[in-house]
Amino acid sequence: MFWRMTGLSTASPVDSILDKESFTLEELLDEDDIIQECKALNTRLINFLRDKAQVEKLLRYIVEESPEDAEKKQSFKFPFIACEIFTCEIDIILRTLVEDEELMDLLFSFLKPDHTHSALLSGYFSKVVICLMLRKSTPLMNYVQGHQEIITQLVDLIGITSMMEVLLRLIGADETMYTGSSETMKWLEDTNVLDLIVDKFSSSESPEVHANAAEILCAITRYAPPALASKISSPSFVGQLFHHALEESRPKSVLVHSLSVCISLLDPKRLASASYQAYRSNLSHGTVVTASPETVDGMLSSLGDLLKLLEISADESTLPTTYGHLQPPFGKHRLKIVEFISVLLTIGSESAEKELVQQGAVKRVIDLFFEYAFNNFLHHHLENILVSCLESNKSLLTDHVLVDCKLVDKILNSEKNPTLSSDPSKPTIPTEGRAPPKIGNSGHMTRIANKLVQLSNSNSTIQTHLQENSEWSEWLTNVLLKRNEVENVYQWACGRPTSLHNAGRDSDEEDMRDRDYDVAALANNLSQAFRYGIYSNDDLEEGQGSLDRDDEDVYFDDESAEVVISSLRLSDDNDSSSLFTNSNWFAFEDDRGGSSLTSPSDNTADDAPAKVENEEQDNEEDTADEVILDQIDKVAPFSDDMETIVLGNGPTKEANGDDSITPEVASVEPEGKQVVPNGVLENETAKDDATVTSPDPVSNKKEEVADFEMEASPKVEPQMG
Repeated sequence: MFWRMTGLSTASPVDSILDKESFTLEELLDEDDIIQECKALNTRLINFLRDKAQVEKLLRYIVEESPEDAEKKQSFKFPFIACEIFTCEIDIILRTLVEDEELMDLLFSFLKPDHTHSALLSGYFSKVVICLMLRKSTPLMNYVQGHQEIITQLVDLIGITSMMEVLLRLIGADETMYTGSSETMKWLEDTNVLDLIVDKFSSSESPEVHANAAEILCAITRYAPPALASKISSPSFVGQLFHHALEESRPKSVLVHSLSVCISLLDPKRLASASYQAYRSNLSHGTVVTASPETVDGMLSSLGDLLKLLEISADESTLPTTYGHLQPPFGKHRLKIVEFISVLLTIGSESAEKELVQQGAVKRVIDLFFEYAFNNFLHHHLENILVSCLESNKSLLTDHVLVDCKLVDKILNSEKNPTLSSDPSKPTIPTEGRAPPKIGNSGHMTRIANKLVQLSNSNSTIQTHLQENSEWSEWLTNVLLKRNEVENVYQWACGRPTSLHNAGRDSDEEDMRDRDYDVAALANNLSQAFRYGIYSNDDLEEGQGSLDRDDEDVYFDDESAEVVISSLRLSDDNDSSSLFTNSNWFAFEDDRGGSSLTSPSDNTADDAPAKVENEEQDNEEDTADEVILDQIDKVAPFSDDMETIVLGNGPTKEANGDDSITPEVASVEPEGKQVVPNGVLENETAKDDATVTSPDPVSNKKEEVADFEMEASPKVEPQMG
């Protein structure tokens, strides 16, 4: 057990079993505490489990299916516990496994074609093998090197995600594997594992197989050993990918996932992410693959065949939607082709740019943008394509977009007709009997138009083209500028969430680091603010009751400060008493330069009237308190033999006409005592002039007011001071 203290812990059920003269492995596996005891390194238990016979039984639970008539715990619980025992990473048990070839043969017999491969046992097998990769890398790789049929068997089972993960780590395409064992991976560079994986695109019809094969290949482009990385980026390998992708008899999933591999070779964002992950993991064996000009040329050779798949005239499929129906739907394969074109334009290859312009790829994508007005994925990729072309400062791309593709004219025509066209020859048709909806790409058109205006300030070609179009100038003045003004969330009078001001940040942590205020200082200010009750004018009990507490009793942590910050960020930015400064909140206006507020507990009877008089000038509730006092005087005159009361809702004037003001108190005092400033009770009948401090007048306010209501009589008159 984890908790082992003399006299406090009870005997573990596992120890009770181990104390028996004879027991079985199944008895231990049936105990819920066995995993806990393994992690606690129970010596007797580990010595029992390290035995070869027991390790073999544990392996059989993992690699062999239970009979159909077996109990549930034998089919589910025992295999799970056996897997968990291995993944506890107890060195002596793992050593027993990897140093015995018969046990290793039993473990990898799970991969044989004549064996059943359920998802449950496949997951257990995967966890055990990956544990061995992490803790016993060299013995495991030596065994696999001597039994290379394991690689082929894993590729055959690539459709099972658990097996794909084993293969992914086995060939070194995982950022966390073999960080210090690069020598053990060299033999994999001479195998044909890449060819075996690519052949799955042609030999299998399963989309799961295609997806898992593409995931492994994409991982190889980021983390694989140098030899494998250079092989996957070779023109011959890329040509092999496109050969399988463009076969008409193959399902579209082959095309989609083959292009995913090509995109992973080209996409600089993915490469930058891989570089960061490699740096973070301190990898020395992996290299980030950069596409060579030969690789790009190999991809461009199949560009014409890809663009043919963007034609929709021969496709007769129909997809009903909420706004109408699509004939045909755009489809994943066309979207992946557009993404591939977008990535080709980001690598800065002149040959790729010339080929895309010559083949009319950009023009075709622009047409699809207006034909499929509700496909935001397509709109996003087109925006990236146009930005890459316009920001390249290359006249070839800029003139092609503005002149050949007539981008500005198409935007203006679409703005003139902002509703969905009812033309049956279009791929997007609205529902009959309903008003056509507004097109869904207006937002992207606005972003593209704003990008043109922005780039026209630095690009004379774009500026000249826009100035020559009088219709554009009119639309810019009457529509675009007004739309930008309306959609500028920073100018909305109703206020917006503060996160919009930091929308470009990558994480909340960066947002916290770059705030313009000191959270610690704010938390300290808030602690003082609520300690002195300056935010609780209506709740005097809470405010005054906190006066006698120590600073430790009133504490605001950073999270509490953040909550208050969020509620105050929408306040007037011109407020001089901003919460986001380290100024002294508690100094009066006349004393803000150097003096600080004195604690109320230090006030004396002499300075209390002056303080209350100052408060009377700022507190509008004083007048209401006087009115309430007058009403009490009229309704219920008090007798002389009853208790004296002073209302504590604010300062009041003396009833005898004296201009002096009493401090804020609210108490019912015994007969014969009067209330003097600063809340000190003086006993008139006492033989000496000693004063007695009254109890907290606010804490008992409710009880005393209740007593006053019960004991008040018509003969009592108010007595102030």
